[in-house]
Amino acid sequence: MLSQVPAGGEGEGPPGSVPPQGPLVLGNVQPEVFLAVIEFLYTNCVTLNSHIALEVLTSSVEYGLQDLCKLCVEFIKDTLSVEQVCEALQAAVTYGQADLQQHCLAFIEGCTAAVVRTRGFHELSDAALARVLRSDRLAIDELDLVQAVREWAHVSSAVLERPVAEVAALPVRELRLPLLAPSELAMLESHNQRDLLIPAESIAAAWRSHALRRGSGVPPRLCRPRRGTRPRDHHRHLDPHAK
Repeated sequence: MLSQVPAGGEGEGPPGSVPPQGPLVLGNVQPEVFLAVIEFLYTNCVTLNSHIALEVLTSSVEYGLQDLCKLCVEFIKDTLSVEQVCEALQAAVTYGQADLQQHCLAFIEGCTAAVVRTRGFHELSDAALARVLRSDRLAIDELDLVQAVREWAHVSSAVLERPVAEVAALPVRELRLPLLAPSELAMLESHNQRDLLIPAESIAAAWRSHALRRGSGVPPRLCRPRRGTRPRDHHRHLDPHAK
């Protein structure tokens, strides 16, 4: 970055020399964030706060500063909040930070109902949201989770300028529709006619599980109640070990 030849200046100066140039403008980095990076480069320490930690993490990955990355991850893990946990999870997914992913997921599992109402939840990528929805330990009922995913999908659809069904294709696969009671499923089917959030075949498979009184043709994971799932009479028929 520092030694690149300016436009129109190729070949100027002796080989290997740093070409003369004006200030390097890093337009996508806030001054406070870059000052933290500079502090780390000179001192091997860094002063972080909750406002800049995720951006410093981004810069540490961009500039290949592994030790700074580790410091950022530890700080983020120690200061997670309901408002910021989804933003931290998104960063962890984007930069392949498996330990931070697990920590964020455990936090979300503990206060799911509050997390799904945050702006950060609505800004998750489809891959990050699908990762959350695979958990058995979410502290929220499936009907409320479907509504949260619907709200997320409408926000993503507006931002990405793509149809609701298209942006939600990946996370919707993780919704556990067989857990819903018939009356809830009928209401969901009615709402679904407006935005086509859920594929018709997924709803049909949930109805089939009711008709046959077992999770026939449905992946077993979609029949498992989550930690926050409200009990319903038909759940005993979804248990493969039930007599």
